[in-house]
Amino acid sequence: MAVVGRLDDDLRRNRLFLFFRLLRCGTLFAHSLQGVRRVSVVQQFLEFIEESPDQSVRAVSQRVLHKCRELTGAEAGSVFMLHRRGRARELTAVSVQNDVVRAPGRAFSLPADLFSIAGYVALTGDTVFIEDAYAIPKDRPYRFNPSFDRHTGFRTRSILTFALKGVGGRSIGVVQLINRRLPGCPDPLPFLREHEEMIAPVNHLVGRALERAATTERLRERNRALAKERRRVAELQEETERAFMVSVHLLAKAAELHDEDTGNHILRVNEYSYALARWAGCPEEFCAEIRFSAALHDVGKMSVDQAILRKKGRLDEREMAEMKRHPVYGHEILIASDRLKMAADIALCHHEQWAGTGYPNGLAGEAIPLSARIVAVADCYDALRSKRPYKPAFPHERTMAILTQGDDRITPERHFDPRLLSLLVQNQDEFARIWESLRDGCSGDD
Repeated sequence: MAVVGRLDDDLRRNRLFLFFRLLRCGTLFAHSLQGVRRVSVVQQFLEFIEESPDQSVRAVSQRVLHKCRELTGAEAGSVFMLHRRGRARELTAVSVQNDVVRAPGRAFSLPADLFSIAGYVALTGDTVFIEDAYAIPKDRPYRFNPSFDRHTGFRTRSILTFALKGVGGRSIGVVQLINRRLPGCPDPLPFLREHEEMIAPVNHLVGRALERAATTERLRERNRALAKERRRVAELQEETERAFMVSVHLLAKAAELHDEDTGNHILRVNEYSYALARWAGCPEEFCAEIRFSAALHDVGKMSVDQAILRKKGRLDEREMAEMKRHPVYGHEILIASDRLKMAADIALCHHEQWAGTGYPNGLAGEAIPLSARIVAVADCYDALRSKRPYKPAFPHERTMAILTQGDDRITPERHFDPRLLSLLVQNQDEFARIWESLRDGCSGDD
C-alpha cells in the first residue's frame, strides 16, 4: 500500500509539473504571437514609409493615421505636427479622418500647452487613454474641447493620444485616435494598453519619416522661394540693364546733337568695335562691354563750347586747344560710374596714337588701353565712310586704302595698333557689311 501511495504522489506531482509546463508554454506562445504581430506591424509601417521616400508630410500622415485606425478600430483621428511660432509652439493638423461626419477641409492649429489633450501629450511625451471625453477626472491638467462635436453632431467618447518621436526622442507631433469600434457593438469601446504596445515599436519610425518629410518640404519651399527671388532679381536686372542701355544711347546721342550728319555713327562704331574685339581674341565680357561703351567715345563734346563745334572752316589755335579737351571732359563725365570705366578709358584715350603723337596725354603703344585702340580704328573707318562738311563719303575700297597706306592726314603706322589694322584687313568684308546694314538714308558712296 505504501508503494501504491508513493506512486500516486509521484503521478500527482508529474501532472502538476506538466500543467505548469503547459501553462508556461501557453504564455510563451501567447508572447510569441504578440511578438510576431508586433513584427508584422513594424513591417507594414516600414513598407509604406519606404515605398515612396519622398512623400509629403500630408501623404505620410494620411497613411500613418489610416494604419493606426485600422490596427485599433478607431472611427476617427488626427495627426498633428509640432511647430514653433516665435517663442510659442503650436500643433497643426496635417491629417484628419472621420468615418461618421465630414472632416475639416482646411488645416487648423491649436496652442501646444498643457490644457489640451494633444498639447499635453506633445509637451510631456506621455500616452493618454480617456474612456469618456466628457468625464475626464478633475485632477487632470487637460480638458476636452467639445466645439467640433457641437458643430457637427459627432459624439467623441474614447480617446487614445500618443506622441510621435523624432531624432533624440523629442516630440515632433501627436496622433489622436477617437472612438474604438468593434463589429456588433453599438457604443464606442475604450482603447487598450495593448494598442499602445502594438504601436510603440513603430513610433520612432513614423516620427522620423514625418520629420524627414517636413524637412524635405521646408527645403523645397525654400528652394521655390529662392528660385522666385532669383527670377525677380533677374527681372530687375534686365529692367535695370534696359534702362542703363537706354541711358547710354541717349547720352551718346546728346553728345552728337551739334552734328546733324552723324546719323547712325555711334551704332556703327559699337558694331565695328565689337567685331574687332572678337577678332583680337578678347573675352566675351570685354566684347559685350565695348559694344556699348564705344558709343560714348565723344561724350566730352557736350562740355565743349557749341560755337566751336558748329564753326564752319578751320579752328584757330585757342579753339583747337579747347576741342582737344573733349577727351578729358568725357573722362570726367564717365569715370564716376564703375559700370562705365571702359567707356571712360575710351573717351580719354581714343585720340591717342600708336607712335605717342596723339592727345591729350601722348600715350604710346600698349600704354594706350586696348579698348581705346580698337575704337580709334572703328571711329576712323566710319568717319572716312561718312559724309562730313569738310569731306564727301568715301567707298569701302578707298577707305581701306587710306587706313592701310595713308593720306595727307593719316599715317597708319603712326596712328594705329598694327595688329588691329591687320585684323581689319583680314576681315574687312564684315566692316563693309556693318556699314551697309546701318547706313544713313542721307549718306552714300560717291
